[in-house]
Amino acid sequence: MTARAQPALYGRLLGEVRDAGLLRRQYGYYAIRIVANLVVFAGAWVAFAFLGDSWWQLVIAALLAVVFAQLAFVGHDAGHKQIFRTRRPNDVLGVAHGGLVGMSYQWWIEGHNRHHANPNHEERDPDLDIPALAFTSRQARVKQGFLRWMAKHQAVLFFPLLTLEGLSLHVSGIKAVWRGGTGMRRLERVLLTVHIAGYLTAVFLVLSPGLAVVFIVVHQALWGIYMGCSFAPNHKGMPTMSGRPGDFLHRQVLTSRNVRGGKVTDFVLGGLNYQIEHHLFPNMPRPHLRHAQPIVERFCRKHDIPYSQTSLVRSYRQVLEHLHELGAPLRAADRAQRI
Repeated sequence: MTARAQPALYGRLLGEVRDAGLLRRQYGYYAIRIVANLVVFAGAWVAFAFLGDSWWQLVIAALLAVVFAQLAFVGHDAGHKQIFRTRRPNDVLGVAHGGLVGMSYQWWIEGHNRHHANPNHEERDPDLDIPALAFTSRQARVKQGFLRWMAKHQAVLFFPLLTLEGLSLHVSGIKAVWRGGTGMRRLERVLLTVHIAGYLTAVFLVLSPGLAVVFIVVHQALWGIYMGCSFAPNHKGMPTMSGRPGDFLHRQVLTSRNVRGGKVTDFVLGGLNYQIEHHLFPNMPRPHLRHAQPIVERFCRKHDIPYSQTSLVRSYRQVLEHLHELGAPLRAADRAQRI
């Protein structure tokens, strides 16, 4: 296939999706989703106040971890203009949701958009630039010291490391908004300050110091695991790229993995289980992704483009197998040195 024909191929797929009406906004769906999230969010904090200094508060911590993830999913959709047609109202909604969960929407979406432009690209995808892990052979080879030890055992460490994902989102967002900026960044600075002050005040005011610390650890760790487990199946363990990226259609499909499942899976993973369709049509409203999936799969099969789709459990297995495989040469080298 010629280079000129490749963009035309994507144009044909885009035409099919557009003709099916799958790029139309879904205001009613998002209104219900946002209101439901906010009701549960408020209800959880009301229950927190009524329970008082009780170990049952750890149930509230787990509930808040789920709610935080669901709020973050809405922020993700806003960042891709899935909710409104224009950028401004999506950004306002995204910043507001970022403030509720204590992360910088502006910082996150900047990196996420770079990821979408070049998924699994070794030099251009920020999601592959994680010091504690190695996602390619070249990354594994250059690890030194403690990071090399982590790379050797990264398959075992992967899920424990996800407990720190929530903390990482908080810290990275705080660093970003405190670097300066105008407009939305100033607003985010205020929202993050209010979030941190309000969260810590509520927790330490209602709970005894020891229980307060446990509550925070459980809440943030479970939120981190939830977020990590929602994003990890999408690309980890899929082919990586380097140098000049290929055409849009192939680089999005070949580096992405779908997760099979029904409406429960759609809800739990925030629609990210349709990762191929999401990458091909980032501004497609979340409820339309499941309808686009058979169209895209059929199109890819017709044009001999590998289309990856598996179960949720199998997706995690593929991720761990990939991480274990990359750590194998490092483990072998260490064994050889000891002999």
